[in-house]
Amino acid sequence: MWRIAPLVLPTLCLSALAQQAVSPRLKTGFEAIRESDLRANLTFVAGPGLQGRMSLQPGDDASAEWVASEFAKAGLQPAATDAQGKPSFLQPMRLIEYKPDPTATLLTITRPGAAPREIHAPNVSSSFRTDNDLSGGLVYVGFGITAPELGYDDYANVDAHGKIVILMEHEPQEDDPHSIFNGKGNTRYATSRVKLLNAQRHGAIAAILIPEPNATHVTTAKRLSSVLAGVTSKRLTPLPLQAIVDDEVTIPLITVASAVEDDLFAQSGTTPKALQTAIDQDLKTHSLALPGVELHLQTHNLTTRTATTYNVAALLPGGDPTLSAETLIVSGHHDHNGASDVEEQDGQRHHDVWPGADDNGSGTVGVVELAHAFAANPAKPKRSILFVVFASEERGLLGSFYMAQHPLRPLATTRAMVNFDMIGRDEKPSPQTDNVIDIPADTSNRLNLIGTLYSPDFLHTIEQQDKQVGLILDDRYERDTALGIFFRSDQFPFILRDIPALWFFTGFHPDYHHVTDTVDRIDFPKMVKIVRLAYLTLFTIADEPHTPKFVAHPALGR
Repeated sequence: MWRIAPLVLPTLCLSALAQQAVSPRLKTGFEAIRESDLRANLTFVAGPGLQGRMSLQPGDDASAEWVASEFAKAGLQPAATDAQGKPSFLQPMRLIEYKPDPTATLLTITRPGAAPREIHAPNVSSSFRTDNDLSGGLVYVGFGITAPELGYDDYANVDAHGKIVILMEHEPQEDDPHSIFNGKGNTRYATSRVKLLNAQRHGAIAAILIPEPNATHVTTAKRLSSVLAGVTSKRLTPLPLQAIVDDEVTIPLITVASAVEDDLFAQSGTTPKALQTAIDQDLKTHSLALPGVELHLQTHNLTTRTATTYNVAALLPGGDPTLSAETLIVSGHHDHNGASDVEEQDGQRHHDVWPGADDNGSGTVGVVELAHAFAANPAKPKRSILFVVFASEERGLLGSFYMAQHPLRPLATTRAMVNFDMIGRDEKPSPQTDNVIDIPADTSNRLNLIGTLYSPDFLHTIEQQDKQVGLILDDRYERDTALGIFFRSDQFPFILRDIPALWFFTGFHPDYHHVTDTVDRIDFPKMVKIVRLAYLTLFTIADEPHTPKFVAHPALGR
């Protein structure tokens, strides 16, 4: 049985009642959000001409140019600058696209009195934007988390400077609903990017990531493989790896097979399983240097190229002379997974396009529709609204991480963010979600909200505005650990910067990241309701004296 948390029950009850009338002041923009616009625009964005919108490919460049032209038609201001310093709707971002050579990946383990042991692929893997040739001792650092507000620090009694750290996925006490790490959900500390940045701050030169040995949920690797369940054809052009040229993460991540993991702990007097058990019991540091172990890592990329992609950004200046300095963001991402020749099991070959109608053509056209709605409404919001469609989300949230590092408006005065990513479908069971999270029988009027624990105020505003729309709001994914939903879209880099940011998400379905994610399967009436809810929510926050507060750690607010 599925359930709705108490925080969304009021919305469920009210949605069954007569909807409230929209204020005359907002009605023009509200009614300008139309199914016909969304359908026409998505037919283009997810059409064959854009060839699946692969980042750094012509089809995705065209999608960015289309968004820019729509922002211009709406009469919005360019929010970025071009290479000559002139106003532009396009924020350039330099990326490195690279292809690792697995045969050149080598991890050498050295111990006193023993011959060096060489570990090759597939028992070791590492992908990074540059080649690596580095050596260091080995330190186990638990989950790799430093959370001073919780009195928790995996680095408290070890020195990681110049060392390679070995750390576990996720967070402590994931099966405990009362855990300070958001009970059975995730906090900002659970993602590998945050762990890598923390390792860097402690002087580490690389990190080895291992699954939790006591985990009761599927591993990240298993979850990723389940996305492709049921696919009978082989993509002949692999999805590329891309990274921001000047990304703040500067150390590589290594994964190893369980047999290698056992070897690393062979002379430590303990095991990863015992260490996780101890951490989960007392939330104390159980980190330790692994004695006598020296590691040497070598990696090499077969090919690299540097190219430019673009975040697309436009500004609607606020109407209040003072509050216009403050910003609200509404966002989506314009890229998807491109096209490739494929080979079927019988040897037949043909060309396929991954159209990405829901992911994230729906979010792209949703942002564009909102831009036109705000521009069409005679009354303007008091605070400014930044409309952004990010680049390269599918390659690792690259556009949003870049903008969080290179903001177009000050983050200190950015008050809230609504992110559209997959807002066009009715959620259905799929191999990715089977036995991981329960899906309601009827999702035809349901919207998932992700990030609410970091801003209950924001949620309250959405619930109030939903009285005029009538959606069922659902927070199931706030209690997810296995799927890692919290980190998987463009609101997350801004949550890391303490900005209230919510992801509007209609959920997974069997067509997710498949060639069958097509326009004919989109629920356009539901999309209209979602975009209208965002319109009312953003307008309300833009005009209110007080904006949503950010809760730095959900457990402390209980």
